Amino acid sequence: MKEFWNDSFNKYKTMWGFEPSHSAVLAKDLFVDREIKDILIPGIGYGRNAQIFIENDIRVTGIEISETAIALAKEHYGNKMPVFQGSVTEMPFDSHLYDGIFCYGLLYLLNNEQRKKMINDCYNQLQEGGWMIFSVISKNSPNYGKGKEIGKDTFEIGKGGQLFFYDIDAIQEEFKEYGLLDYFEIDEQTNAITKQATFKFLMVICRKECKNESIKSESDCTPNYLSAVFNKMLSYTH
Repeated sequence: MKEFWNDSFNKYKTMWGFEPSHSAVLAKDLFVDREIKDILIPGIGYGRNAQIFIENDIRVTGIEISETAIALAKEHYGNKMPVFQGSVTEMPFDSHLYDGIFCYGLLYLLNNEQRKKMINDCYNQLQEGGWMIFSVISKNSPNYGKGKEIGKDTFEIGKGGQLFFYDIDAIQEEFKEYGLLDYFEIDEQTNAITKQATFKFLMVICRKECKNESIKSESDCTPNYLSAVFNKMLSYTH
């Protein structure tokens, strides 16, 4: 996998540009609303989705397997954004607890056991009351079913890669023990001409339990308080 991403970034450089994904825009809105100031982005690549957080005074730390991608990120961000080099399967890379974690894609490239470990590792690196947002590919995505099926909702891609497609049952199963609050489907990579989405993703919103209410108010930890924020987020999906 490391060789694949190094080859890809060597060949295509900043292949997705620096325009943030739809998911990153929504995550930024939530983090700003909740006054999140320090986040971790596993699978940060060259930092495509980092800019929107940095512009909103959020400190970003990344994890990236590709040295080439890290070099590209350094060219763009300088020393503003520390990045740990390695696979997310080797988390944690430090003992720091973050206010928030945002992960775009990536999770669905892992096998079942690797996904479980990564979700658990991310949750363990959250402060009490911290937010965790994953954006994963949906079974409703147009590319579902393409390639050789190698497991339940899992299809082979490229040379030895795999793609796991999520539905509601899979989200509830994998995130139920990690403060799952909400999930909803969004479009990603919408074609400017046809207005059709290339992919359908599911955004998964979790929050770590607040054990010390003197630090976080009880209302901050309830889904009802979040409805206004989620309604705002959902308004971006149409």
